[in-house]
Order: sequence, then C-alpha cells, then structure tokens
Amino acid sequence: MKDLHPQVPLGRLCGLFDKSRQAFYQRQQVIYEQALEEHFILSGVDKIRQRQPRIGGRKLLVKLEELGVKVGRDALFELLRNNGRLVRRRRGAVRTTQSSHWLRKYPNLIRHFEPMRPNQLWVSDITYLETLEGYLYLFLITDAYSRKIVGWAIADNLDAANAVEALQMALRSMKADCSGLIHHSDRGVQYCSDKYVKLLNRRKIALSMTENGDPLENAIAERVNGILKDEWLYEMGKMDKSAMRKVIPQVIHIYNDERPHLSIDMLTPNVAHQMSEKLKKHWKNYYRPSNRTEESTRRFSTN
Repeated sequence: MKDLHPQVPLGRLCGLFDKSRQAFYQRQQVIYEQALEEHFILSGVDKIRQRQPRIGGRKLLVKLEELGVKVGRDALFELLRNNGRLVRRRRGAVRTTQSSHWLRKYPNLIRHFEPMRPNQLWVSDITYLETLEGYLYLFLITDAYSRKIVGWAIADNLDAANAVEALQMALRSMKADCSGLIHHSDRGVQYCSDKYVKLLNRRKIALSMTENGDPLENAIAERVNGILKDEWLYEMGKMDKSAMRKVIPQVIHIYNDERPHLSIDMLTPNVAHQMSEKLKKHWKNYYRPSNRTEESTRRFSTN
C-alpha cells in the first residue's frame, strides 16, 4: 500500500487498517526473517544437489539436517513447490531384455522373501545409457538388503560377457562358498548363458528369475536403474561414450556412499551393507500379488 501511495504518511495508512506503525514494522521484520530462512534452506538444497541433482524431498530432509538446517517436511515440500524445485519423474524405453531364447530359465525363488542381512539376495539388471555416439549398456548387481551396487560393468553391447564381468566384480568380496545367497534377474539371455550359470553354480549361488513379465518381480533392480539415471545422468546431459565411461564410477560412488534411502532407514547403501539386522522402512508397499501370481507361488511351493 505504501508503494502505491508514497505521499501518504505511514501512520495514516496503518490507521486505515486499525494497525499501529509498530505492528507494521514487526510484520516487515517477520517477512524479512522468513525470506532469509527460506534463502538459507534453498542454499542448502542447492549445495546438496550439486552432487545429487535429483534427490527428492524426504532425502533432502536428512541431508539438510546433516548440514545443520532445521525444517519441517511439509514446509520443505511447500518451499520446493513454490520455487519450482520439486523433482519430476522421467520415463524412457529401450529394450535390454531378450527372453525369447532356448536356454534354460529358472523359477522365481524370492516371492515373499525379505533378506535380513547383506549377501542373502543379489538382484541383477541391465539399463541403457544414451550418449552422443549411440547407446552404452550398464550391467548392475545390487544387494537387495543394503541397496549397495556390488558389481557393475559398462559396455557398448549386450553380450553375456559383460554380465559375467559385473558378476565377477561382485564376487571378489565374497568367500569361495557363497551358499545361502540367491541371485535374481530377469530371463534375459545374458543371465541364462552357459558361462554365467556355471559361475553361479561353482560358487553355490541359487538362481532365481522373473516369471510373469511383471517389473515388480525385479523391482529393486529396476529402481536402482531409475535412480542412477533420473538423479544424475539425465541431469548431466548427453555426452560422448568416453565421458560416460568416466562418469559412471563417480555416480556409483556417490550412490553407494552419500545417497540415503527411504527403504533402509535413511542410511546410505555402504553403511547399510555393514549392518546385520532388520532395517526400518519409511514407506509402505502397496503392491498386492495377483491371483495368478499367488496360485503360481502355491504351485511352486508344493513341487
């Protein structure tokens, strides 16, 4: 109002609204302090997103607290929304699974199975990486308990040898006998290949595969793929293959060592990988198996 009528004394303007000059100045101070606080919070968000460009609001709460910034969940989400900082999901589709082959496929062993410690269940998947020179493919093996990426390989083709390379990396930290560990994947030809299966059998690792084409049968692996791409790689923009090969180790390091997960009590994967107890989840699983899936489970369990 003062800006619209600068010639009118402030006291008279305040009187029109039955307010005192003191109340006006107190309100101005509150507005200033609120703006300063919001600027401080957003500066913290920008600092965190320099390394994790698409980290979501719940995880931002944890990271901000580590920086000494106190803010409520609802207040943070409103601030992010008002400043255009909410993260929107992206979608893409390049097929990396070729399951129409004659090689042996294995049953799904992990329905209703929840790992209680590291190295009980590994999940594998392949995702594409778009570059200025065409596609690269990232082969990942993730520990389902800790969400840690324990093995990976990057290549410009989908050959089974690349999947074997990722598996060999994961196995380097394990003892010779890995009995009790389940390896779960889709039915892609890479995971059914003779060399891949023989390596798992040699280390006494049980083979498990998806059966119904439902992505939720390998949801953790799919989720990790999405995190790496949505929160880092898409934000970096397209690059050539050489640059992508250099970036991937850095992104995996940040993912394993710095990114907290809602599904593992807001710990980072490397920290969770040192645990050996049930981890508290901060989300609810709304997925309900279909009647067909439940019937398949019962049939498998009775065989």
